[in-house]
Amino acid sequence: MEFLFVLLIPLLFFLATSVRIMKEYQRGVVYTLGRYTHTTGPGLIILIPIVQQMTTVDLRILTEDVPSQDVISKDNISVRVSAVIYYRVVDPADAINKVENYYQATSELAQTTLRSVLGKHELDDMLAKRDELNLDLQAILDKATEGWGIKVVNVELKHIDIDPSMIRAIAKQAEAERERRAKVINADGEFQAAKQLDAAAEIMAKRPETMQLRYLSALTEIADDKTNTIVMPIPDILNNMLGKK
Repeated sequence: MEFLFVLLIPLLFFLATSVRIMKEYQRGVVYTLGRYTHTTGPGLIILIPIVQQMTTVDLRILTEDVPSQDVISKDNISVRVSAVIYYRVVDPADAINKVENYYQATSELAQTTLRSVLGKHELDDMLAKRDELNLDLQAILDKATEGWGIKVVNVELKHIDIDPSMIRAIAKQAEAERERRAKVINADGEFQAAKQLDAAAEIMAKRPETMQLRYLSALTEIADDKTNTIVMPIPDILNNMLGKK
């Protein structure tokens, strides 16, 4: 009985230190005497006790909330912006060997990149072009983390918070812009009308009969008026119509 107990202790030690079962989404980075040798998994993994050690890496997509960052936009408006990034490990060996903590490193990089990229855009772009900004952030982060064995799948801006005092200023600016556009449209309409009147006057000056037709049209409109007395001037064009000199 004691003999079996003596044999059982080394067996349990071997199982505890050497046998690993890894799931489909896991990989093991194996070190032999401290030197990286290979990446293994999934399934049953057997290690040499004491000589080999293994670090497990999750290959599933990870979600990381980027804390709110104070950003000064290109048009000098202070905003607080938060985001979320989705990434996964594509090379377990690089993720373990080339960066101390790829979770923290990716998060810190996302924060600095968020401030840097958004600071180059105006507030209107942040609000109206989120999809483009998301793609720019994703491309920059993906390129920066490529050497760490990390693939940034997606970046989404969550909230863009503006100070209440700035909201009032922006509302006034928008109102002034609408008034400016209305004045421009009105001025453009008057300009087009003046051009049309000028063209009509030029035609009438060249062809007196055109003016006669316009005069007759005016008489027709006046005839529909309910006024009892109508005083009409007799211009030269009317004299010509009546055959008078």
